[in-house]
Amino acid sequence: MLPAAGPAWTPAAAARLLSAADCPLRKEKKKEKEKSNSQRVTMQLRLISWFFITLNFMEYIGSQHASRVRRQGRMHPNVSQGCQGGCATCSDYNGCLSCKPRLFFVLERIGMKQIGVCLSSCPSGYYGTRYPDINKCAKCKADCDTCFTRNFCTKCKSGFYLYSGKCLEKCPDGLEANNHTMECTSIGKKNREEKRKKSNKDESKETRQESKGRAARRQNREQRENNNKTQPKKRKAPNKEQNLAPVDTAH
Repeated sequence: MLPAAGPAWTPAAAARLLSAADCPLRKEKKKEKEKSNSQRVTMQLRLISWFFITLNFMEYIGSQHASRVRRQGRMHPNVSQGCQGGCATCSDYNGCLSCKPRLFFVLERIGMKQIGVCLSSCPSGYYGTRYPDINKCAKCKADCDTCFTRNFCTKCKSGFYLYSGKCLEKCPDGLEANNHTMECTSIGKKNREEKRKKSNKDESKETRQESKGRAARRQNREQRENNNKTQPKKRKAPNKEQNLAPVDTAH
């Protein structure tokens, strides 16, 4: 008796058998690939993190160095090298702190900030004071344009008249405002000045007229001399008596 026939061996069945046998291998490879991808991503993240950490650390060091320089500039402003403009010592934030000999120290306002500068003479509206350690420019009074000291003005601003080193809006009794010199002067003095100016003007006018007259006379004299030089000289007539021959009277 023949044995019972088993299931038919078909290509599909063979493929399923092979697939079932290869499935654990594919899963193993897939897991290894995912693991390697995960490790690569982790390494990239670590590198990026280290980059940002290094960048932040460098920025922190730079900020600490800048703040230390600022503190040193505030605490030790004389550390600046290569000061210009006549400065003996200077600061990056305040300009000149002291000046070279014979120069005056003055504060100039630039917006909301004051900068120290060194000048050979004080500007308008300031007067100079000399000290053993430093020469400074101090402000004149508000109504002074120039001054010798704070209490002695030499020139007043517009609308004020100078009198005994002070700037006044109105001159005292017995004096009048001179709008030409912007000073308080006596009335007689002003009249004398006007008369003197008028006489000087008249004298200068007469002097000009005399100069013109002298120049005209000199020109006429030179013209006559030139005319005399250019005219031909007249020839003298011969003496008739000299030309007559002697008459012989002997017989």
